[in-house]
Amino acid sequence: MRMQIVTMGAKVQFADEKMQKVGLFETDRFFFDLYCLKPGQAQKVHAHAGSDKIYYILAGRATVRVGEEQQELVAGQAVLAPAAAVHGVTNTADEPLTLLVFMAPKPTH
Repeated sequence: MRMQIVTMGAKVQFADEKMQKVGLFETDRFFFDLYCLKPGQAQKVHAHAGSDKIYYILAGRATVRVGEEQQELVAGQAVLAPAAAVHGVTNTADEPLTLLVFMAPKPTH
């Protein structure tokens, strides 16, 4: 098996229609994605019964909801959305937002 390496800057992509989810790594046990949101774009609030999710802000500012709490996070900050907690992210700032998203175990849809 070969080492898998990803260069984040080469993966960043935005679209006017909706936020972009760029898959970076995925196994049967987890996924690791790059989310790219233009100002005003959002990930719909949702929950995963048996999976934990981590949001890590790379650039920009994210308004993140976990459970009943909502807070603005900046580059370098991370937040945990534990299994079954409703969660979502919105770009309420005037600049693009990029964040890394790790989730395990990978949900089955």
